[in-house]
Amino acid sequence: MKGSAMNLSFGAEVIFDNAEFQLSDKDKVGIVGVNGAGKTTLFRLLLGQIALDGGTLSVGKARVGYLPQEIVFDSENETVWEYLSSGRPLEKIKSELEEIYRRLETAAESEHETLLDRMAYLQEQLDYFDQYEADDILLSLMEEMQIDTDLLDRPLAELSGGQKSKLAFARVLYSKPEILCLDEPTNHLDAETKDYVTSYLRDYKGSVLIISHDVDFLNLIVHKILFINKVTHKISVYDGNYDIFKKKRAEEQRNRELLIAGQEREIKKLEDFVQRAKEASQTNHKLKRKGQERALRLEKMRGKLLTRERPYRRVKMDIKPKREGGKIPLAVENLSFRYPGQRLLYRHLTFRLNGGERFLVVGENGVGKSTLLKLIMGILKPAEGEIVFSQKTDVAYYAQELEQLDPDKTIYENVETDGYNEWQLRGILSNFLFYEDDINKQAAILSPGEKARVVLCKLLLQRANLLLLDEPTNHLDPETQEIIGGNFRQFEGTILVVSHNPAFVEQIGISRMLVLPSGEIKDYSRELLEYYYELNTADEQ
Repeated sequence: MKGSAMNLSFGAEVIFDNAEFQLSDKDKVGIVGVNGAGKTTLFRLLLGQIALDGGTLSVGKARVGYLPQEIVFDSENETVWEYLSSGRPLEKIKSELEEIYRRLETAAESEHETLLDRMAYLQEQLDYFDQYEADDILLSLMEEMQIDTDLLDRPLAELSGGQKSKLAFARVLYSKPEILCLDEPTNHLDAETKDYVTSYLRDYKGSVLIISHDVDFLNLIVHKILFINKVTHKISVYDGNYDIFKKKRAEEQRNRELLIAGQEREIKKLEDFVQRAKEASQTNHKLKRKGQERALRLEKMRGKLLTRERPYRRVKMDIKPKREGGKIPLAVENLSFRYPGQRLLYRHLTFRLNGGERFLVVGENGVGKSTLLKLIMGILKPAEGEIVFSQKTDVAYYAQELEQLDPDKTIYENVETDGYNEWQLRGILSNFLFYEDDINKQAAILSPGEKARVVLCKLLLQRANLLLLDEPTNHLDPETQEIIGGNFRQFEGTILVVSHNPAFVEQIGISRMLVLPSGEIKDYSRELLEYYYELNTADEQ
């Protein structure tokens, strides 16, 4: 895989400027860079979804498989088995072979060679895709990734976002590409499945390119880091895992800063000399001549002065309720719910939140943690029971799949809120790293990380005293996760959260845990959290 003299811009925004890189077959590579540097854009180029403005990017004849952050199916009427098995185009290949057999019976002799060559190629494809063992390979992969075989006949439309993500991951692994591109692949993986995937990718026979904020995951798999520099719009490849890259990158930055400082000192000396020469007497011809020589040298040095990389701004988030909540902001009484044609998720579920507490919902796969938040918000209707808010409760909801965003609206239109004028909203959006014309971007074109920041901004603007958070750290880089975790810990209201991120859960200060489906309430326990982290696939409805 090789990129040469790559140039790409979106309007006035430069992504790559004469960027180059080269990777070998079977390399395991982490793709890193700040938000907006062009990580996902590189994947889209590899897939042929967009084209360079100039230069080349070549993968030869290699098959490229892609797992995006946001999973969208061509048809949600397919069953799970139909979707997964289509990862290897065996039926399509067999159908074409049968057609060639029919054509050979009547084709002119001059066509035979072409048809036979195509037949040989298709047979090679059948061998590559293990036509006789393919079903067993897929079933084994499903077992290792803990995909319940009971799902096989269900249409994709009936599955949750988390389940869809896991299926998409299994399908791309099953498709057996020579180059595997994974964009934030661990967002919906439990610990056991993550261990399996880690081992699978380490032993993978092709190239693996991974965009991930999960540093531990990267360190276990990759032996190279491809760094996209948003300042210079260049690409650099480093040997070693992410931790080694960070050390090498920090050393480079230190050396670069020393070099720039030395250049600046030399420029200052030349500037001082040139200024003295200008102020000297017209009869001091020697000094005047040296001044002219130094002025030429000064101009050359200014042209060679290295660019100092600017520090990147961080998200700023400060959530303040507009009023104090009640002592019992939320009560759930005898709640029962089932999806049509399925078993009850819970029966007579009862619990109450205390004002100001941090309340975590945990449970095994399929127990309905995200569903509970949708019931509380009135998105779904219970079969039985009541959900009662205090008269003083103002509630805001962060959905795992970011459904609050209207893709047809701009960033600014999505966050418009009564009581805020344009300049106030611009200021708040800048705290979430959206500046000037950024706010006029349509939400549909944003990256998942950018979408998550817009939803967090909407959450802040509501100034609610009860927050319902469903996997709020998905799509966010570790630094932003830490920032929002600190703010949620300082939040003066009440939080009910579904999360499979132990570091975040610890940071916000959980007091009690609701265990589903039993409905048992327990005091916070790190051991219990880790137990459910092992079991929780975050793919329930």
